[in-house]
Amino acid sequence: MAETAFAISFADIEAAARTIEGHVLKTPLMPAPRLSALTGAEVLVKHENMQATASFKERGAVNKLLSLSDEEKRRGVIAMSAGNHAQAVAYHARRFGIPATIVMPEPTPLVKVENTRAHGAEVVLFGETLYEAAQQARSIAQEKGLVFVHPYDDAAVMAGQGTVALEMLREAPDLDVLLIPIGGGGLMAGNAVAAKALKPGIELIGIEAALYPSFHNAIHAAELPIGGATLAEGIAVKTVGVQTLPIVRELVSDIVLVGEDLIERAVNAYATLQHTLAEGAGASGLAAMLQQPERYRGRKVGLVLTGGNIDTRLLAAIMVRELEREQRIAAFRLTASDRPGLLGKVASLLGTLGANILEVSHGRLFLDVPAKGVTLDVTVETRDEHHTAAIEQALCREGFAPRRIYPRGQETDRSGQ
Repeated sequence: MAETAFAISFADIEAAARTIEGHVLKTPLMPAPRLSALTGAEVLVKHENMQATASFKERGAVNKLLSLSDEEKRRGVIAMSAGNHAQAVAYHARRFGIPATIVMPEPTPLVKVENTRAHGAEVVLFGETLYEAAQQARSIAQEKGLVFVHPYDDAAVMAGQGTVALEMLREAPDLDVLLIPIGGGGLMAGNAVAAKALKPGIELIGIEAALYPSFHNAIHAAELPIGGATLAEGIAVKTVGVQTLPIVRELVSDIVLVGEDLIERAVNAYATLQHTLAEGAGASGLAAMLQQPERYRGRKVGLVLTGGNIDTRLLAAIMVRELEREQRIAAFRLTASDRPGLLGKVASLLGTLGANILEVSHGRLFLDVPAKGVTLDVTVETRDEHHTAAIEQALCREGFAPRRIYPRGQETDRSGQ
């Protein structure tokens, strides 16, 4: 398929780059040696989380807003979003003096609603889903004569997003592959056109959350179920773009689905190894590398960290869960006679072994414990799984009959049964 058959051309992306210059940050493309060591590839990360509203969405929003006529700017714009697109449109509309209305689903977290209002937009809460919010947005747009700014299925938005790959390949033309999160397809479509124009042989891979395989289904005529609670809500899209689909179908070599556990691992890796914040969607490219490291080993890989808007409490929970997966946090249920000094003895032993005690609780009413016995649930922080195993063995030698307690509450004895 010729490029002219697409909704946008490489010339459109070059024009978008000139339009948005000075309005959005030309984000750094940074080597990531610790992520490279983790995956076996040479990894470079495009830090779109450093934009003013912490996501790439500003590029498309600015290009669209500046394409409007004076009359359209006077009347104002309306958008539908529960997250980054809402904030990008609201933030730059205020900068350009354009009235903005954002329709958000009623269940949208309050912090996102307030952040959008703080950027000067009028927020309308409507419906339970993005689809219902979109229908309401279009209705208001028609009633009030507002310009509807679609989050992905719009040529100006797609061209603006394509400036990401334009910057990446002009700075690092020897990249072998780009891993790009894909929801409705605006980011991937724009970047596919740009990347293939600059380097026809580059491999482009789109990453979807396994719970939302919309592009996978569209391209492969599949019927995988769509829906569910995902950490990657930024790409949790049920309907792909009409304008984006032909570009993705023609230029993107593969659509990879990643599960929630890998997305969590990738968010944690960005925080602990790259020392940067990544929301679930933003980390999905790294999740794909963790899923298939052999596919990228020895290659020069460009990751687009699309956004860093993650709730701090959620990030804390993810990091603790990763410590549990790595067995650097472990919980044991100990059984012993209920006698004075027991807690001190256990604490002293754990201190000698180099474990940091995080939590302790007694249990005297369990029916599987003798009447004069007691259980002691101890959660400790350790160096690694080998240190955890050594602590378990020491507790066993001291007669405490340790049983591991895992996050879902199940126990095992030291043999793993």
